[in-house]
Amino acid sequence: MTFIEYPDREMMMLDLADTLTGELADALRRHDTATFCVPGGSTPGPIFDVMSEQALDWDRVSVVLNDERWVEEDSPRSNTAMLRKRLLVSKASEATLIPLFKTGVAAEDAMEELGQGLDGHLPISVLLLGMGADMHTASLFPGADNLTAALAADAPRLMPMRAEGAGEPRITLSAPVLNGALSKHIVITGTEKREAIERARHLDPQDAPIAAVLQGANVHWAE
Repeated sequence: MTFIEYPDREMMMLDLADTLTGELADALRRHDTATFCVPGGSTPGPIFDVMSEQALDWDRVSVVLNDERWVEEDSPRSNTAMLRKRLLVSKASEATLIPLFKTGVAAEDAMEELGQGLDGHLPISVLLLGMGADMHTASLFPGADNLTAALAADAPRLMPMRAEGAGEPRITLSAPVLNGALSKHIVITGTEKREAIERARHLDPQDAPIAAVLQGANVHWAE
């Protein structure tokens, strides 16, 4: 991995937004379409605010979450709702959202249909990941019920995931799909997460799932 340190969070968010936009533009120069895979939660919001205003052929970009909490879109916990508010607005409103939630069914019963939605959109062109202090990324949590299957080389594209630290049930892209991205970025803040990602470099992905995607990744950090 390549570790990139910034003097403050604001500069990191601005610089990372420019980097991601530039990589998407480069992908669109080489291909008809591009796939941008992003995290939920609060950390990437400022990045998305900047990116949504950038001049890009957004109508040729497909956006998919790394993972989703299995909650309705009107829930404050919905990553999809956050994307609609922070990224898929202004110029970026022309991008296509690949859904990772289906109302009215259990996560396990939606895998096939939602997985088919990824047809034609892989490999991921540009990947942005976050990481928790427990070294989880996407919804690949230590101790999760389907973690071993999601880390396997022959894992399906999508996996339902339940874990003690996850709260509600989740759906997540599997490690091979994330690791197959043509460009990988991880954004973290604070001393605790910096120390965690340094530990993860020397741990098995079963104990530190972020380790499964560190090779070749750019890790962006600010206090």
